[in-house]
Amino acid sequence: MVEFNLQQLGLEAGGGALIGGIIGFAAKKVAKLVAIIVGLELALFKFLETRGILEVNWTAIGGAAQNATQGGGAAAGQPPSWIVSLLSALPVSAGFATGFFVGFKKG
Repeated sequence: MVEFNLQQLGLEAGGGALIGGIIGFAAKKVAKLVAIIVGLELALFKFLETRGILEVNWTAIGGAAQNATQGGGAAAGQPPSWIVSLLSALPVSAGFATGFFVGFKKG
């Protein structure tokens, strides 16, 4: 018969939630910073273009952005085998995922 130690299970889930929350919070902060940098860069490009200093091919920039989003969607369709093995540690994974989403929302 398999015995479950509820204290150990709680520690694993709680530790995963804590780590996930910290990483989720940091991920949102980094994402905001990257968005600000990209926005400022595009504004600078537009400013320099209106002054005649720079010529920007906006179609190419839009195409690159669309290719990046399509590539990300295709990669998300099939999880790598290491993710499947990682999910076998269910208490830590469940706690981490929950903590990540809470931390990301609070960030």
